[in-house]
Amino acid sequence: MSLDEIRKTKIEKLEKLKKVGIDPYPAVSGRTHIVAQVLENFDKLAESKDELILAGRIMARREHGGSIFFDLGDDSGKIQGFIKEDIVGKEVFSRFLDLIDIGDFIEISGTLFKTKKEEKTLKVKDFKVLTKALLPLPEKWHGIQDVEERLRARYLDFIMNPEEREIFVKKSKFWSSVRKFLSDEGGLEVETPVLERIPGGADAEPFKTHLNALDIDLYLRISLELNLKRLIVAGYEKVFEIGRIFRNEGIDREHLQDYTQMEMYWAYYDYKGLMAVLEKMYKKVIKETLGTLTHKYQDHEIDWSQTWPEVDYYEIFREKTGLDLKTISEKELKNYAEGEGIDIGKHIGRGRLIDIIFKKKVRPHLIQPCFLVRPPVDIEPLAKRWPEDLERVERFQIMAGGSELGKGFSELNDPLDQRQRFEEQTKLREAGDKEAQRMDEDFIQALEYGMPPTAGFGMSERLFAFLTDKPVRETVFFPLMRPRE
Repeated sequence: MSLDEIRKTKIEKLEKLKKVGIDPYPAVSGRTHIVAQVLENFDKLAESKDELILAGRIMARREHGGSIFFDLGDDSGKIQGFIKEDIVGKEVFSRFLDLIDIGDFIEISGTLFKTKKEEKTLKVKDFKVLTKALLPLPEKWHGIQDVEERLRARYLDFIMNPEEREIFVKKSKFWSSVRKFLSDEGGLEVETPVLERIPGGADAEPFKTHLNALDIDLYLRISLELNLKRLIVAGYEKVFEIGRIFRNEGIDREHLQDYTQMEMYWAYYDYKGLMAVLEKMYKKVIKETLGTLTHKYQDHEIDWSQTWPEVDYYEIFREKTGLDLKTISEKELKNYAEGEGIDIGKHIGRGRLIDIIFKKKVRPHLIQPCFLVRPPVDIEPLAKRWPEDLERVERFQIMAGGSELGKGFSELNDPLDQRQRFEEQTKLREAGDKEAQRMDEDFIQALEYGMPPTAGFGMSERLFAFLTDKPVRETVFFPLMRPRE
């Protein structure tokens, strides 16, 4: 039977329900218990013989002459239901038999018992239709290997694969734990605009839009950074935001075009002080999310419980590539990249070349959690210079499994230095680098009013995807997909 024919049959059943005075889409349910409560307290509830009302979706049914066994599922679990003609009467039983299908939502009332096979079951005395489904649930969803198809119809994925739903329960715990930790540390959670005149705070190409009311072009933010720093200037000493950011760039295992990011800025801290806070935070959040500090990521066993070592950017770069960042020229970097088969077509300038070589040749070796510290100033235009070597900045990245899982630094609060770095970024944009940062005069003016010594840090939901060993798009509810042909 085709999908259209099945739908037509279901609509006919819908009309039959209406003809006997049954509303197939009532507004309310009289549910008294969720399935998990019943399963957890089954013996006590069965002994009391009190009548219960459960509600949920029918996930399976098995007919046995004058009786039907079926599985009823809600968000908390699944339980067997049993309806028998001798108990509910011929009319009610026939209605269930002929008009109720797998996929429909119903409410069942009755008492509990165990079958001969010790299956926990609710004996139905009556039922009520809550939602008549017009399309059938897929029969072979578990066998679908096409991840794209599963992600396009995510609601079906969650219906048929309850373990997929559990990922998002963990994700909620993850962000709740982050939020609570930062609040307990004295952080103030804030909200800043998604629409900006000048996108800044990261190297990324933005999405552009137009505001009709003011007849101006705007951009979706690519970072939370600059507005949060304005709040530090304004006198707030510890601020953080958990919000969506948008980047018009590639989609792969670690990147999406829109995702949730947390950024925090602590006044009177430097990068070293923030590193200590963050090691504590990560360990707490990971333990509360996973229940353990060790987990599998691809072919590696990742252990977060140890004290994380500091890895010097220059030293590890030289160890893995043979290149000395103190002396190497842009031309030599190009020659090395080309010799290693690294595509440098879009990578303009010394900083971009260092970054792409690092990602291809160095980062894959950083497996266990560590702090990667003090890279060249070329690749971080918003960080404070390291006093011991002014060609380097006080930046750290939290690395594990060959991935960057968070980045922070002592914030640049010298407005003259900041202007010079924006000017260098502007030259890169003029040379064709669409991801280079823009001049932001208002932000520079804010710095000229004075920003105290501040350390900042950002992490995204990439960390959660890493903890669950899944591509990031599988850890968001409805990832943007290429339209079907």
